[in-house]
Amino acid sequence: MKQAFIIMQIGNDKLDLVYRKAFVPALKESGFDPKRVDKHNRGGLLKSEIVDFIETSDIIIADLTNERPNCYLEVGYTMGLDKFRNLILTAQEDHNQDSPNHKRDGPKIHFDLSGYDILFWDKNNLEGFKEELKKRINRRIAIIADSSSEPKSYWNEEWLSKHRKNAFTGLKNIGASGFMEIRMTFPENGLNIIQGDLLDAANQAQIKTFGWPIGAMNNSQDYRPKPTSDGIVMELSFDGEDKSYDYWTIKKDGSFYLLKSLFEDKRKQGHIFFNTRIVRITETLLYAARLYSRLKVDSNSDILIGIKHGGLKDRILSAVGGRIIFNDYKSVEDEVDWEVKTNLKEIESDLIKLVHDFVDPLFIIFDYYKVDEGVLKDIVENFVRGKVT
Repeated sequence: MKQAFIIMQIGNDKLDLVYRKAFVPALKESGFDPKRVDKHNRGGLLKSEIVDFIETSDIIIADLTNERPNCYLEVGYTMGLDKFRNLILTAQEDHNQDSPNHKRDGPKIHFDLSGYDILFWDKNNLEGFKEELKKRINRRIAIIADSSSEPKSYWNEEWLSKHRKNAFTGLKNIGASGFMEIRMTFPENGLNIIQGDLLDAANQAQIKTFGWPIGAMNNSQDYRPKPTSDGIVMELSFDGEDKSYDYWTIKKDGSFYLLKSLFEDKRKQGHIFFNTRIVRITETLLYAARLYSRLKVDSNSDILIGIKHGGLKDRILSAVGGRIIFNDYKSVEDEVDWEVKTNLKEIESDLIKLVHDFVDPLFIIFDYYKVDEGVLKDIVENFVRGKVT
């Protein structure tokens, strides 16, 4: 287990309560072993042990309540080691000079740290402070450089692998090979949503403009997601001439996974429609925005979205409806996978650019096909208005 070190005034009953009710549980629930020098010293010189804890800890929480000189000294040492990314600053709410509870001659945050991001706590809402502290801890975990040579993955690979296996088994059972796979997660993960709230958010997030929507469901017993120990899961499978397959799941931490058969296989085998793919990618981004806004995710929080298309080898890029592609653009590649990091604000303000980011690597494998800017914009804007063109 990774180590965390807590810098704070020692011997203060009120602060000891914050330590027990907020600091320790927040760190433990985030996977850290919390240390405080008066509780975990090894019998050596106190100053040396503090230095050792600062140097070896992955997360350092420094509480600045009551303006203790030793706390400021230890924060300075932490910054001197270039461990500011590992450091989270906290203090009692009335130390904030912008707070209506701040007393003119009362304790405050010293000038040299007043410009830093400080998480303030209220003794009457330690549970809320604990939850916000967990979010801060997880943000720091996300930005601290990984010391290993392996690239860091923000995906829960065990969870993804389990659902991928289930989904591809279902896809194979109906004899389909073409698919669209979607995955979403948060690098700064702090959610823990109960299954009923996941169900409500997923129900409201559907966009019923084109075919079976992303996250298809309704409130009937047969077409409603099932609750699991870690979230909700839905499977829709239709065999025969009009075969289609949808499998999706949402984890309690907000992670989303979907596997969906290609609409094109019901209309024209061996083809993929460029305008349908633009529509589905647009729908994916809008679904993410609707789902996570309903789960009350901060609009500035990073969202990692991955979209994979598979079963593409030897398919021909064409169009449906009133759109036309005059040449046969054929793929020799079987899969294309692309990831984008964005947030809810960017999905709203830069939707067309984000669609481009996913569309370009998909279309380029069809003999370098590049969609016209005006055509893509027209398809995206029509879908936003509830029309498919």
